[in-house]
Parts: sequence; structure tokens; C-alpha cells
Amino acid sequence: MSDPRTTMGDPVHLALPHAPPQPAKGCRVCAELVVRRRAAWQRGDLSAATDASVAIRHHPHRGRHRL
Repeated sequence: MSDPRTTMGDPVHLALPHAPPQPAKGCRVCAELVVRRRAAWQRGDLSAATDASVAIRHHPHRGRHRL
């Protein structure tokens, strides 16, 4: 029997990352989040960029936020 500490496990299958979410047309909140995301990417802050993308993806886009 082989030593379990030295045997290889099954391969890991990873999916491609999701494309960044698009802002809702006319939504001021989403537009501001896009600006924040772009600035974060430019300064190399991938955590802040991801946070902005998550906020865009989960924003409710209700009428009170539209232009």
C-alpha cells in the first residue's frame, strides 16, 4: 500500500472568472461604483475592485437611484 502523504489527488478543475458586471443604464450608484472599480484596478487594489464589482452585481437598481 502506498503512503497517502505522497500520492497525488484528483486534478482540480477551475472555471474561467466571470466578466465584470455591467452597470444598470442610468443608475448613478452603479456609475459611481464603476469609477471606484476602475480606480482600484489602476492602483492595484484588487480587493477593492472586487468589492465594487460585487456591489454592482447585487445593487437593486430601483427607480430612486436612476437619473
